[in-house]
Amino acid sequence: MYEAEVVDDGAGPAVEPVRYLVNQHTMLGPGEMPPRADARPAWTDDDFRISAEDKAELDEPDLAENTIINRDSTVRAFEEWCAEQKPPRLAWPCTTATYTSYGLHLIRRGKSGEFVPDTVGQYMSRIWNWQPEDWRPDPSRVRGKLRLWRKDWKAAGGEVQRSAALTIPYLMRCLQQCDETTSIGIRDAFMLALAYGNLHRRIELADLLVQNVRITASGLIVTTATSKTDKQSKGATEFIQDREDLRLVSRARAWLSVLRELGADGPTQPLFRALTVKGNLANRTLATKRGDRMKGGALNERIQHLADLAGIPYIANKKVTAHSLRAGANTDMVAAGVPLRERNRRGRWSAESHTADTVYDRPETEGQEDPLNQVPLGGFPRSEGTAAE
Repeated sequence: MYEAEVVDDGAGPAVEPVRYLVNQHTMLGPGEMPPRADARPAWTDDDFRISAEDKAELDEPDLAENTIINRDSTVRAFEEWCAEQKPPRLAWPCTTATYTSYGLHLIRRGKSGEFVPDTVGQYMSRIWNWQPEDWRPDPSRVRGKLRLWRKDWKAAGGEVQRSAALTIPYLMRCLQQCDETTSIGIRDAFMLALAYGNLHRRIELADLLVQNVRITASGLIVTTATSKTDKQSKGATEFIQDREDLRLVSRARAWLSVLRELGADGPTQPLFRALTVKGNLANRTLATKRGDRMKGGALNERIQHLADLAGIPYIANKKVTAHSLRAGANTDMVAAGVPLRERNRRGRWSAESHTADTVYDRPETEGQEDPLNQVPLGGFPRSEGTAAE
């Protein structure tokens, strides 16, 4: 039912009819009348105004920097495509037909080798979220075609590229590349050990403040102020017990000592800092968005550099990245029999998530036990009286 007005047109003197508002969401109890069309709040012009200060704040982006960069790049490509059509199409707000046509266009490009299904899915999701909330197009046909293409793509040998799992043996090789007599080596060694120990995403690691890490005699108490799944920014605090291989306590003390010498150990200052070759603080005056914090991409480059030095840029045909520390720790815990609920808590996945099992458990195929080996050679002896087939 479309939004409509119900008019009381009973016989009687000519009076202004009472109008009621009814739409597909209206629910009326026995004897209850619909809301009257003239029963509106007594708003005035001032009720729709905000201050210049409010407007300035609302104009500031409320998304993460990386999210904005990715969204803007995707939107520009969509706007250019719309402008190139004959006749041109309106990109914002766009119709379902325009949205669907662009999705099919990207799928055709993907089938020719330019994209994988998940990439097109991300592009279309960004465009849909960019549209005005009340004017968003129907994405169902594009999603259906994506599901079909993904199925065909997988059947043809397509594979999602994921980071390698930097499990403890490989992590130790990377740690050995850190010259812990230098400030850079001290920072990198602590960064590797902490990222593995607390399953940090790279942006979580880059956003840590000095006050987020407390040192105890037996380990670290680490607070992750916000994360991908922590929409309300409630934060998550974990105790990470020290181990002889990670040496978290001694490495944390060493790095905080470096920060103290650099005059950069204030509670609200970033935990990880960019350094010059000589170990001084890098000049960040032009970093207007991240300020003194390192970028997640810079942390990723350091980890890849150390993996290259260790001779393991790839593990099991998967590239080592900052995410490899998160995957490696989870993979090691799976092998140790750690329950999913505990891994979800440590990795800051939602409590009901199975991502830690379905995506982040990445054991090397070589050396895995084959369950078929439990069947004896030649099979089990046939019991007497069993008929032969």
